[in-house]
Amino acid sequence: MSTKYLGETFDIHGGGMDLKFPHHECEIAQGTAATGKTPVNYWLHSNMLTVNGQKMSKSLGNSFLPSELFAGTHSLLDRGYGPMAVRFFMLQSHYSSTLDFSNDALQAAEKGYKKLINAVGLIKMMDHSGNITINTSVDAELSRLVNDCYITMSDDFNTAKTLAVLFEMSSRINDIKSGTIQLTTLSSETFNNFKNTFLGFIDQVLGLKEEQEQNDEILNGTISLLIDLRKKAKTDKNFMLSDKIRDDLKKLGVQIKDGKDGEMTYSFD
Repeated sequence: MSTKYLGETFDIHGGGMDLKFPHHECEIAQGTAATGKTPVNYWLHSNMLTVNGQKMSKSLGNSFLPSELFAGTHSLLDRGYGPMAVRFFMLQSHYSSTLDFSNDALQAAEKGYKKLINAVGLIKMMDHSGNITINTSVDAELSRLVNDCYITMSDDFNTAKTLAVLFEMSSRINDIKSGTIQLTTLSSETFNNFKNTFLGFIDQVLGLKEEQEQNDEILNGTISLLIDLRKKAKTDKNFMLSDKIRDDLKKLGVQIKDGKDGEMTYSFD
C-alpha cells in the first residue's frame, strides 16, 4: 500500500512505539526484499498516552474521544477544553515522551495557550520601520531567539523546546508593550524578523490558531433555558433529569446553586 501511494522510498513513517516490533521491522524487511531499497528514511514513533499516571485503556474506562475532551462529558474530566488548548497541551511534550492527561495539566495548558495568543495579538499591532539608536544587546537577544526557534524545531521536532523559546519571545513582546524595551532601540530588520518568526511558528509550524470566543448572549441564554428545564423537572418531581442537567452543566464549568423559593443561580468555575 505504501509503495502504491508513496513510492518505493518515502521520507517519514509514523506510528506508536508498540508497533516497532514486529510490524515496522517486518515492513522494512518486506519493502527491502521487494524493491532492494530502504523503504523509509525517517521513523517517528510516538509514545503512550496515560491518564492521571495510568495507561489509557478502554478496559480501565479511562480512555476518551476528542469530542468528549472538548465537551467535558467524560467522568474523569472536570470540564471541556478548547481544541487549541488541547493541541497546545500535546505540543508541550516531545512526541517520543509519554503524554499524561489530567485536569490540572489541561488547565495549565489552557492558561499557557492564552498567554501565547495574547502575545500574538500584541505583536500584530506593533509596527517598526526605523530606529534612532540600536541597543545591540537587545537586538542580539531577539536574533538569538529567532535562531533558537529553528534550532529546537530541527532537533527531532522538539515542540516542547520550541514552545519554551516562544514563551521567551512573548516575554520580550510584553517588555516592548510596557516600554521596558523601546522599539526605537531595535533595528527594523531584527524586529520584523522576530515578529514574522514568532507569528509563523505559532500559526504555520505549530498550527495554533486563535479560538473564537463564544457569544455571551447565546451562552447565557442557553444556560437560562437549561435552568428553566431543570426547574420544571423539579416541579414535576423528575429528580433524575434535574440532577442530570445540574451535573452535566458542572462538567462544562457551570455551577448551579439552588436558592430559596426555588430560585436558581449559576456561575462559571
